[in-house]
Amino acid sequence: MEETISLQELMNVLKKRFMMILAIAIVAITIAGVVSYLILTPIYQASTQILVNQEKVEQQGFNSQDIQTDLQLINTYNVIIKSPAILSIVIEKLDMDITPSQLTEQITVDSAQNSQVINISVTDPEPFKAVDIANTTGQVFQEEIQKLMKVDNVNILSPAEMPENPTPVKPNPKLNMAIGVVVGLMIGVGIAFLLEYLDTTIKTEQDVEELLELPILGLVSPISEKEMPTPAARQRRKKR
Repeated sequence: MEETISLQELMNVLKKRFMMILAIAIVAITIAGVVSYLILTPIYQASTQILVNQEKVEQQGFNSQDIQTDLQLINTYNVIIKSPAILSIVIEKLDMDITPSQLTEQITVDSAQNSQVINISVTDPEPFKAVDIANTTGQVFQEEIQKLMKVDNVNILSPAEMPENPTPVKPNPKLNMAIGVVVGLMIGVGIAFLLEYLDTTIKTEQDVEELLELPILGLVSPISEKEMPTPAARQRRKKR
């Protein structure tokens, strides 16, 4: 016999297990909040911008070919910025006890489409350190690119600055807690339906009919304590 579940039955299951589902959601949001605020280390970000332009300026100014050449060089510059040739000098200047490969993981280099501006973003648990790394990386690149590619077409457009009240970019406690609520509700609903599926006890007439695959001919109504005969009434019945 094929089993079908109606929407009303689904709602009944959710109502029946509502407190359990709510408890699991509360536990999930609590865990997410504790992890976000007390366990995960706040990470701060600082960014500096570098402008790539022509080494020599003609009397008529830039032409489209010059700009296209600079745009093609930006991809090369992005790789050079994160190379050991640049980062090893940055580490030496800041007296950092890490390797260039480790520093590479903290640095993100990108540029907007058809833009001659390169963004160097640095993340670090200490906000002032992120600022120092971003600015030093830009300065070292500006100096070393002249030796590496014999060009002088890089200028610091916007150095990184230390804000008065630094705000970490991650973790995001509110987002994590929102995700915790969703995950908790999903787990709670899943457990509710699993418990209902595993519960094979017979509770209603419909359960009996589905189990035996036979129609129900009659029911025995429950008898309340008030309707139960007293011992004296039983004795009178026996005498009769």
